[in-house]
Amino acid sequence: MNDRIGIVVIGRNEGERLVRCLRSVTGHGPVVYVDSGSSDGSIARARGLGAEVVELDLSKSFTAARARNAGFARLRELEPEVEFVQFVDGDCEVREGWLEAAELELRAKPELAAVCGRLRERSRSASVYNRLCDLEWHRPSGDAPHCGGIAMIRCSLFQQAGGFDERLIAGEEPDLCIRLKSLGGSIWRLPQDMACHDAGMTRLAQWWRRTRRSGWAFAAGARLHGSLSGGPNVRSVLRALAWGAALPLLGTLTLLASLIQPWFLGIVAAIVVLYLIMGARAAASRRRLGDDWADSMLYAVFCVMGKPAEAAGVFEYWLQHLLRRDAKLIEYK
Repeated sequence: MNDRIGIVVIGRNEGERLVRCLRSVTGHGPVVYVDSGSSDGSIARARGLGAEVVELDLSKSFTAARARNAGFARLRELEPEVEFVQFVDGDCEVREGWLEAAELELRAKPELAAVCGRLRERSRSASVYNRLCDLEWHRPSGDAPHCGGIAMIRCSLFQQAGGFDERLIAGEEPDLCIRLKSLGGSIWRLPQDMACHDAGMTRLAQWWRRTRRSGWAFAAGARLHGSLSGGPNVRSVLRALAWGAALPLLGTLTLLASLIQPWFLGIVAAIVVLYLIMGARAAASRRRLGDDWADSMLYAVFCVMGKPAEAAGVFEYWLQHLLRRDAKLIEYK
């Protein structure tokens, strides 16, 4: 067992997926499983597989950020000398060889704060939404703006950055990466497979909620780290509001106006052309990554379709913030 790597697994009611996950990391270092109120026997299964179990207090709101921080704290109590922590969600199975490759990269490059790899969807062909997940996780290797929740992070920098922001119900990973980079660390994406994910999305409503959650995360990131001068979160929010709210509203109003003045149809046509251009650019970006035409076109269509959902998430975040309401999890499973 490698006593320099620790693994933190988080989950709730993952069933057999959790068993696969824990088996994929057993023997590679101390494993801490953090449970967020499961009722399917996950706790007993995790203990049976040798994991240290942390049960979160049910009286407080669950977030992935809170669970990961609790797991990391317990890991450091058990193994104070652990240098690197691999965070894994309970619906993922770590690929053979990943932990060794990630550790090697972090040791070879002291400037790196975190390392991630390619996340694959287990049942890519089961639904169009699973296929979209698999496409979404295909990103260029090398220096990365941020990693997801499945990554290996240098413990010293993670502690120095203050861990994940437990107030965030989504977007906690990019938020952490911004703080890691402010400490001088870099995020690196390796080309090899890191883990196999099981999204289990079969309905349009699930995809919509997941996309709405992304909009919420953009808005949270823009408020915490953005500025009027720009930044990735600010640009994402502006794109969501423009493509998902302003243009649809303008198109609806001009379409109604065309019933009185037909020339308004020209504006409607121009808006349609803008969306076609947007879709074409999204498809072209996927082609540059090496995706085939079918996948590129699918991604482009849902990229356009997803903007209203992202805009809804942005509005939801700001409404909660202005009314000082606690955010509730936006779950798609």
